[in-house]
Amino acid sequence: MTDSVTLTIDGQQITVPAGLTVVDAARRAGIEIPVFCYHPKMEPVGMCRMCLVEIGRPMRDRATGEFLHEEDGSIKIQWGRKLETACTARVMEGMVVRTTTDKVSEARKAVLEFLLTSHPLDCPICDKGGECSLQNLTMAYGPETSRFYYEDKERAPKHVPLGDLIILDRERCIKCSRCIRFQSEVVDDPVLTFYQRGHHTDVATFSDPPFDSYWSGNTTDICPVGALTTVDFRFGARPWEMRPAASICTLCPVGCNLTFDVRREAASGGKMVIKRVLPRQNEQVNEIWICDKGRFAGYHFAESAERLTQPLVRKNDELVPASWDEALRAASHGLEAARGKFLALASGRLSNEDLFNLARLTDALGGVKALDSFIAGGDLTAQFGLGEGSNLADLGPGDTIVVVASDLEEEAPLWWLRVKQAAERGATLIVANPRFTKTERYAKFALRYRYGREAEIVLGLADQGCNCGGEAVKAVAEADRLVVFYGQEGIGLRASRALAHAVAHLLVKTGHAGKPGSGMVGVWPRANDQGAWDMGFRPQDDLAAALKAAKAVVVAGADPAGDDPALAAALDEADFVVVQELFLTETARKADVVFPVLAYTERGGTYTNGELRVQRFYPAVPAPAGLLADFAVTARVGERLGVVLEARSPAAIMHQIAETVPTYASVTYEKLAEVREQYPLIRRTDLYYGGTAYENTRGLGVALKPAGREGETPSLEAPAAPEAPSAALLAVPVTRLYDRGALVGRSGTLEPRLPQGAFVVLHPEEAARRGLADGAQAALKVAAGTYAVTVRLDRQAPEGVVLVPRSMGVPVAEIASCELGTAN
Repeated sequence: MTDSVTLTIDGQQITVPAGLTVVDAARRAGIEIPVFCYHPKMEPVGMCRMCLVEIGRPMRDRATGEFLHEEDGSIKIQWGRKLETACTARVMEGMVVRTTTDKVSEARKAVLEFLLTSHPLDCPICDKGGECSLQNLTMAYGPETSRFYYEDKERAPKHVPLGDLIILDRERCIKCSRCIRFQSEVVDDPVLTFYQRGHHTDVATFSDPPFDSYWSGNTTDICPVGALTTVDFRFGARPWEMRPAASICTLCPVGCNLTFDVRREAASGGKMVIKRVLPRQNEQVNEIWICDKGRFAGYHFAESAERLTQPLVRKNDELVPASWDEALRAASHGLEAARGKFLALASGRLSNEDLFNLARLTDALGGVKALDSFIAGGDLTAQFGLGEGSNLADLGPGDTIVVVASDLEEEAPLWWLRVKQAAERGATLIVANPRFTKTERYAKFALRYRYGREAEIVLGLADQGCNCGGEAVKAVAEADRLVVFYGQEGIGLRASRALAHAVAHLLVKTGHAGKPGSGMVGVWPRANDQGAWDMGFRPQDDLAAALKAAKAVVVAGADPAGDDPALAAALDEADFVVVQELFLTETARKADVVFPVLAYTERGGTYTNGELRVQRFYPAVPAPAGLLADFAVTARVGERLGVVLEARSPAAIMHQIAETVPTYASVTYEKLAEVREQYPLIRRTDLYYGGTAYENTRGLGVALKPAGREGETPSLEAPAAPEAPSAALLAVPVTRLYDRGALVGRSGTLEPRLPQGAFVVLHPEEAARRGLADGAQAALKVAAGTYAVTVRLDRQAPEGVVLVPRSMGVPVAEIASCELGTAN
């Protein structure tokens, strides 16, 4: 089969890749074929008939297979008796398509007339007004008047909650099935369906809770009418009142490209506010999708009334408001006295620019650069990550993906989606986990191990020593490209360090290290953990001891005191504590100086995602008076200490990063803003095709070249994995997408879906042995204390363990012995 075909559309000869639909081929030539049910990310179904066109196919001699020709030498074309759907017809050599004939025009008018027979005439109040495909296509192709009587219109409920987040207007639905097919085909959550028949057909959800999916918001993007709306935007604003601002999601390491729609409104006192979040196309990162966490919890914390608005200084053992000059003077005095015994604790919440300035200040003071993270291996991912020349969308037959110690949909949803798609294209997927996860549905090989044996199973794949049979080992060894995700399932710092080395060993041993398209990916807990590693920050083996040893501590974007009582006690022993924060966290309450900082929606900067792609985010709303970005706070403190740091321009800081960090040598703000044509062609000018997702006009980012491509080889002397406790019951930390973290917990929109308190998950038989039932209140005793939890039962949980979700108020940093019993 040839890679491309040449055809003619409306007299224009074009050459396109083989296998395209006529709709997509026409679009590449700039020719519009309107659609409702078709979407470029889903299989065509030809339901709406809006794309009807005339198609002629070249005639061939049955004996020779050669084209037949007319007397003038042109290829003889056989035209179909009826119009055909351009969304289901695939291009072929010599095909001729007509999209503007009278026959086609009449068909489009008829389709629109029938769609409008019972469609409500509520465009002036419809949330989709101004970006409605039905409205736009009716204006372009529809009849001027209707032949149907108003009295005969069907009436239907106009406010039907499909769940906590999505509202259905049944009168507006045109039964295109995009939402149903998206949930079934794209994200494998088939929780929507049609019910009833004919004119009474409606969309319904049958899951419990209703519309139970992490992806529900995407259905509103692809809905061609105003039938599906989100609860946070319904009747909130009109599209033409808002301006778009490009940004990056900060809630996981994928780095999904977003657009914030912003407007000034009286209800907010005349302030510019974010009204909604939409995906921004980046086919190498998130394509045109985002998860509900990023959509409904990605910015609300920035609008919280609990935000810090001015510096605080401790006086008479109390934090009191102070001027910036007073706070900077106090901070500089305290840090000056701690030269040589200083520790800076930062997290991946900070941008690269923030981290770089803090690293330089720490070095100047002879301090320790500590990273608030429970996953190690960022030095190895920098050497053997994906980076330049890699795209998960390219993986297919002959390639192998390994996902180890990760419940990928819970930890990084878009990576889960892209791994699923790669498996469906033919890539071999190997999932190694102590329990079943959704990722395993698409795996060719599912490997089980006991918690704490993650590194062992990976080394087995490398050295043919695992008990999974030779086929999985062969799939790894013979893969054209090998990608390994290692994540957060039951992992602590020590175990993840051993696991990361095992993954690096696997890549080196199989010859995939340094090969474009192959590499290791850390499923980090925060958006810019990779950037923090690149800027020189490292997790501490014993953070409590490191805090106790420091005379002064600066904490930026982290809350150790709120995370763990042991760290809170250690922080109490520091002579001087400076905190840069959005909120008065438990750590901030212990500080001597607290600096209020800008949220990422109020400033610019960059993050480096887990695939080693540096991406730029832009200010969405004006910065509140009296607040500074983290890098600017650090620069002002440094100025008082005689350390010169850039305080105004994040672009200037990136220039310094490029001069200092070798892998960032090619990164500039100008390159980060570059774009190129992406397929499918998503544009806001023809929303009927791809939906309301934004085309990318502000930058696709820069993929770093991993250091391993330059011949660097890591030490293969992997540290020994810690022995798992031999107790009868083990507490195992796991990650859930919806948690009660400081940022997500402040989303009023997502609140109904968030857990209302701490809970644990265990096998029904394990619960029965302890006299516990599903939903029972229990007491969980761990090293940090005893905590009240709710019991949830799951047969996929291994016996002998209690799964303890992170960021839910129970501090379990790694696998540990525990006790679980009925609550007193």
